[in-house]
Formats: sequence, structure tokens, C-alpha cells
Amino acid sequence: MRDITFFYDPISPYAHLAFERLPETLMGHSVAVRYKPVLFAALLKANGQLGPAEIPAKRAWTYRQVAWLAHHHGVALDLPAAHPFNPLPLLRLGLACALEDAPGETNRYVTEQLFHHVWRGGLDATDPARLAALQARMQDHMVQREKPWHAPDSEVVKQRLRANTDEALALGLFGVPAMVVDGRVFWGFDALPMLRAYLDGDAWFQGGAWEAAASTPEGVKRR
Repeated sequence: MRDITFFYDPISPYAHLAFERLPETLMGHSVAVRYKPVLFAALLKANGQLGPAEIPAKRAWTYRQVAWLAHHHGVALDLPAAHPFNPLPLLRLGLACALEDAPGETNRYVTEQLFHHVWRGGLDATDPARLAALQARMQDHMVQREKPWHAPDSEVVKQRLRANTDEALALGLFGVPAMVVDGRVFWGFDALPMLRAYLDGDAWFQGGAWEAAASTPEGVKRR
């Protein structure tokens, strides 16, 4: 069995799309997926980048593209009432449900609840009443599992998110979704076919092309 770590932030529509299509990508393979929420904004800041929705000329195209991709792949996706937004309450709520033996992970049900909160219904992801309702569902989920619950604003939960984000940065991640398997990083929704090919044993990955791409010299560097 292989381990795949799925780094995500529910603010990303591409992460939502990848989450929904991941089971199909992994079909036929014995894998364990570890879902790890990270603060996308921290990855952007560390790499000196803006998110696609923060670039005025790219903003409308981003929403058009994700709407088309959802339509094309049969994934339910409604743009939220406002985007981007502050995802910290959702990230912390997810990690409030993490178990002690996997403190940085959210199970698939919890991860799905976070994504659906944002990308289903076209509602305000930061609405206090909606967040309270989501928290009640998460608490009930933990009660049913007979597992402890940590308050989302507790220091233990905040530290879990910091640790996940630090781990992502240490791996060289610059965006979400990012899927890591065998030390290889597959970034973006459109990397799912590439991930599938790797799991299928495509010979391309053994021919040196993966490594050669990283050694391409820079011709010019903008300052």
C-alpha cells in the first residue's frame, strides 16, 4: 500500500475539483490518502506569489475555468457569495476533528464537509450562522466516533495548522492541491492524470525526464 498526502485549503476551487475526482484517479490501486489542510496564503507569501483570484486580469478567467472544469468533469461546484475569503475558521475547524495519532489530518468526511461548505450552494463561506452549523455537525461527528474534540481556536489546533503549513513549505510546495507520493509532488487538479500514470508504473517516470526538468538552467531572471 502506498501513502499519498493530499495538501489542501478549502479556499481553492482546484483543490475542491481534485478532491472530488481523486477516488476515480486512485481506482484499482491500494493507497492510503492523508488529507492535510494548510494555509494557502502562507505558501503564496513564502514564494512571493499572489493567488489567481488576487490578480485582476486573471480573476474572471479563473472562475470561468473552474466552472467549466466542474461542468466538464461532472463535479458539483457553485461559486461562493464572495471569494477569496479568510479560510482560517474552516482550516481550524477541520483540524479540531483530527485524532491524536494523526493530529495534522482530516478524514475524508470532514474534508468533504469543508469543501462542500464553500463550493456547494453559492453561499457566504464566512457567514457566522453557517459556520456554527458546520461546527455542530463536526462536533456530532466526533461524538459518534467517541473521539475527543478540541476547540477550533485552541492553541493545539492552531499549532496543528502551523505544523502542516511548515511541512508543506519544507517539501517545497507552492500551491494547492498538492499530492505527494514517494517524495514526488503532483500539483494541481490537472496533475491527476499524471499521478495516475505514476501509480500505473508509466516508464516515463523511470527514464530521467522527471529529474531532468528540475535541472533546466535559467536563461534570465527578472528582478
